[in-house]
Amino acid sequence: MDKDGREDFTFAKLADLKIPVTLRIAQLEGIRRPKSFSELLDNPELRFHGDQSLAPSDLYVTCQLVADNKPLTIPFRTSFKAFKSNFVWNEWITFPIRYCDLPLGSQITFTVWDIAGPRAAVPIGGSTFRLFSKKWTLRRGKHRLFLWPEKEADGSAETTTPSKLESQDEMGRLEKLVKKYERGDLVKSDWLDKMAFRKMEEIHAAETEKSENLFLYVDLPRFDFPVVFCESETSNPPTISPLTHPVLQTPAAVTPSPALDPHLWSVVDPDLVRDNPVEDKHRRLVRSHRSGPYDRELKPNAKIRDELAHILNYPPSRQLTSEDKDLIWKFRYYLVRDKRGLTKFLKSVTWRDASEVKQAVEELLPQWTEVDTDDALELLGPNIVDSRVRAFAVKQLSRADDDELMLYLLQLVQALKFDSVASDQRTLRSTMAAVSYDDSGLTDFLIGRGVKNALLGNRLYWYLMVEVALEDRIMAKMYGHVVFKFMGKIMESEGGSDRRELLRRQGLLIDTLAKRARELRLSKDPRPKKIEKLRSILTDSKNNLTAMSPLPLPLNARIEVTGIIAEKSSVFKSNLFPLLLYFQCADGSEFPVIFKDGDDMRQDQLVIQLFTLMDRLLRKENLDLKLSPYEVLATGPLQGMAQFIPSKTIAAIVSEHGNVLNYMRINNPDEGSVGTSGVEPGVIDTFIRSCAGYCVVTYLLGVGDRHLDNLLVAPDGHFFHVDFGYILGRDPKPFPPPVKVCKEMVDGMGGAQSPHYARFKNFCFTAFTILRKSANLILNLVALMVDANIPDIKHRDVHEQIQEKFRLDLTEEEAIKHFEALLNETSYITVMLDRIHDLAQYWRS
Repeated sequence: MDKDGREDFTFAKLADLKIPVTLRIAQLEGIRRPKSFSELLDNPELRFHGDQSLAPSDLYVTCQLVADNKPLTIPFRTSFKAFKSNFVWNEWITFPIRYCDLPLGSQITFTVWDIAGPRAAVPIGGSTFRLFSKKWTLRRGKHRLFLWPEKEADGSAETTTPSKLESQDEMGRLEKLVKKYERGDLVKSDWLDKMAFRKMEEIHAAETEKSENLFLYVDLPRFDFPVVFCESETSNPPTISPLTHPVLQTPAAVTPSPALDPHLWSVVDPDLVRDNPVEDKHRRLVRSHRSGPYDRELKPNAKIRDELAHILNYPPSRQLTSEDKDLIWKFRYYLVRDKRGLTKFLKSVTWRDASEVKQAVEELLPQWTEVDTDDALELLGPNIVDSRVRAFAVKQLSRADDDELMLYLLQLVQALKFDSVASDQRTLRSTMAAVSYDDSGLTDFLIGRGVKNALLGNRLYWYLMVEVALEDRIMAKMYGHVVFKFMGKIMESEGGSDRRELLRRQGLLIDTLAKRARELRLSKDPRPKKIEKLRSILTDSKNNLTAMSPLPLPLNARIEVTGIIAEKSSVFKSNLFPLLLYFQCADGSEFPVIFKDGDDMRQDQLVIQLFTLMDRLLRKENLDLKLSPYEVLATGPLQGMAQFIPSKTIAAIVSEHGNVLNYMRINNPDEGSVGTSGVEPGVIDTFIRSCAGYCVVTYLLGVGDRHLDNLLVAPDGHFFHVDFGYILGRDPKPFPPPVKVCKEMVDGMGGAQSPHYARFKNFCFTAFTILRKSANLILNLVALMVDANIPDIKHRDVHEQIQEKFRLDLTEEEAIKHFEALLNETSYITVMLDRIHDLAQYWRS
């Protein structure tokens, strides 16, 4: 409520939502009963149906967008998936229509199909889902759709297959309460909520066992605000006369609708794009240029210093109020000595005011003290278009050494897009004539450092080549110019022709491997035959793969390889059949690499890069948590390579050795050790530290879909995660724990009551405290990747997702207590895993 007693509503209009309609088909729940023997006798054709086979059926889902009895799109179908036990698709569907173009009666029809013999399919059930509620708001979040058995979805306006039943079952009632809880309509109580969610898991399992109904779960985008239906406004709205408008004629006789509610919709203002004379007058008074000499000597008192310090501590995503901006402008000369103040000062500048821009960029910016790397990266983001400010950021980054620059190189390559956008659209920004759109020098800076340092240049080359191969031809052309310029500078340097030849040979190697990997992936041969073919390909002298002159490995240019060892190379079992290649190194050692084709590895590359950065930040504070992230390099939009670390998944360890302790004891026994269960103490210490490190870093990045097949342990005790297909809070499983600690990890430390587990918790708290100090750096690095077309980052507010994890609103002591509560909650779950079947399935899915 505001001071006048009126409620403050926050919403978005559908007409402003210009993105395509998307949804995720999650999973099918319920028990399908096979046909009885008598039914099979009556109709022998039923024996060919998928539900009669011993293996799970090859189900698929079709969906179509319809409105007013007419289709808006063609039907879309989920891709083929081989199910093991549960029917889980987790597939995103994007319709070729924008939200702003949707009619109010829009519906999506869903039909689940099963195989009914050669080239035949039968509907298991259908459901019709309305995109708008009765209150004209766009539906969002997770939904459970009732499937009408053996019926294809009916997309008519008065559908016979509605997604909701009139009578609600117990699980439907509980899911409705969960939605209220997520919206904040229910009071939250941590201890009671934990008990309630555990009970809900039990009820869900019991309901599934006894129910004959089938339900399809779908996920819609979770927008930050309710989206209310409204049609696009015309540029010249018609004048409404009281004599012709029915609502104004007889307000009591007409039922008001949301579209006509004057308190809900604002009147279109044709002068909205123009400058507000009142605001301009206020700004001229507050920021009077006559007061410039006085402002130079202005010093804040203790109260104002506290206010300024509070504003400077805002995270990068926090918007400044007009009062904040005026206060910063007033004390701009005082803040010149504060390195944290530059980003906030630039947000306070009115960029359409030429005199303000001139004073800010030409007078104050050159005087400003050197800023930290995180602020320099923020100045290279999409919100800063003035090339002089971006050039200042490049100058600050030039102080970083090559090792530090390598940590940010991926984001700096993405920042070239914002330089390009700024220069290409300068003619469209006539209202901001005071802003400079000259070259910021970022391209020359990256090329110059890449030419001087061969390792940095090698990685820069591959980052650029991935962008050149993307579908966005405008950006691909821009990156192509950068590659051409880079190659020219290399040729001008000493030994340039040799370096260029090495890059050409690297590209040839990757093209050859990608082509062969694609052939093996698409072939119908069984895995042993694929392995045999791979080895024959490697030994074929035409391919020049078993023996080659020394070549820097694209994945890690420090390593020179001389060929691939055919007899050790193999093919993995997974769906894409990635290759395991053992490279022979020039120094006589071997370097195993996983090569994938058909998989976008840019998200894994980003996660590993951030893990490496966090490891560097922890080591800088003398905390070594043995993270040692493996190397990942995307060599194209749908291909890449990763370092292979000899290790075993926890699932395999439990299957073969019973538990992690036995596995470590077999590899590193020490019968004389005290308190380490017969395992060498250094190995236990490595396991504890690496578990703590990965718990914290996976929590901060919101890594999801964790199970015992993507948690690995090396023989020397190094614990690590693989497969980062879900990040920033996305997870295919319901109610995932925020901190990923499974029972098997705790058992490997000797149990929750052991002193090793207490050390593990202390390592977690220390790491969390250290990384909170660098929250802005991590936030800005992820924000620079928003336009990189990475699945879990595009179309999402990544700042909010990560900022929530750091809990910057808490003091250090409160933050530690918060993390301890999350850890204790997870530990409690691990104790209950053996008793609660559903939670055990979370880790063993």
